[in-house]
Amino acid sequence: MSAALQACAGTLRAELCTDEREFTALGPAWERLYRRCGAATPFQSHAWLHSWWTSYGRPGRLRLVLVRDGGELRAVAPLMLLGPALPRLVPLGGAISDFGDVLLDDEHADRATAPLAEALSAAARTALIDFREVRPGGAIERIYDHWRGPRRRVRDSLCMELPAVPLEELTAQLPVPKARRARAKLRKLTALGVADRTVSPDEVDAALGRLLALHRLQWQGRRVTPEHLRERFAEHLVRAIGPMVRSGDAMITEFLLDGEVVAVDLTLLSPHLAGCYLSGVHPVLRERKADIAVMLLEACARYTADGERGTLSLLRGSEPYKRQWAPEPVVNQRLLLARRRTAPLLSAVACEVAARSRVRELVLRWKEQGGGRT
Repeated sequence: MSAALQACAGTLRAELCTDEREFTALGPAWERLYRRCGAATPFQSHAWLHSWWTSYGRPGRLRLVLVRDGGELRAVAPLMLLGPALPRLVPLGGAISDFGDVLLDDEHADRATAPLAEALSAAARTALIDFREVRPGGAIERIYDHWRGPRRRVRDSLCMELPAVPLEELTAQLPVPKARRARAKLRKLTALGVADRTVSPDEVDAALGRLLALHRLQWQGRRVTPEHLRERFAEHLVRAIGPMVRSGDAMITEFLLDGEVVAVDLTLLSPHLAGCYLSGVHPVLRERKADIAVMLLEACARYTADGERGTLSLLRGSEPYKRQWAPEPVVNQRLLLARRRTAPLLSAVACEVAARSRVRELVLRWKEQGGGRT
């Protein structure tokens, strides 16, 4: 069901939606808003978030704050309630989503920001609003700037970003020795006979099955994100990626060697960003001395060749294979928004974040100084 949160100026009105069936029905209007929000990432699309809720949501916890203008959505804050020890409103998408944000219609952002901020405050009641993994320039920053209560901005995950250009241009921007090595790695892939193909919409389910099977094989016996091996994650991907491929918001590339699929890459797309999300690679490619990072990046970069997307994101993490391309480090933000009565919750979370950051710094310093060596 939806409940009016306040009377909004002009034709805008704010609602709080807690009904899963209504969440489903919002799909077309949500997707139109998604196309009109320049800050949107693939993790704010309806297909991604609705599928995530189906796999990971908790009954009775859905909190969608909507700002409507007649039959159109002008703003959406997709949230769920966590608690009760530390009640918080957090973005849908969870840990498997690299960015969290709201959606604001670019043409109506000046009108919709204040109603959305006030509606969020009303919906929060006794809970803290805790927005994790906000990419710099995210739409929620407008809400943060407009917020009248206590607020705090702290660092979150580190991401790596490249300009959205073909791999040849990325290679040309490297120092000469690194550029030569990158070109040699591309020639090696050609010499091995590695071919690639873009998966069509009716092949998505089978291709995702191969991706996940190869991902398990690739990381067997090594440290891996446990969630990527769970059935609910597989169900979420299949449910979300099919519609996203059909709408142009995701692309799947299969790599073949001697006629067999030896790698699969999933790239997520939004109007202004491409993200290298997940891949699975057969060990035979490493045995043949193929450079997997070059192969996958070339496929991701290809989907940005039209020039519409300005950013090729390597998403969270600063692994060595990402750093070889001299990407720009970009730090996600965590935005904490409270009402006067929930200011103690904000302070508690901020203190916890500071303590964890301090522990990480000490561990890193200990490792740099050779800690643990005998």
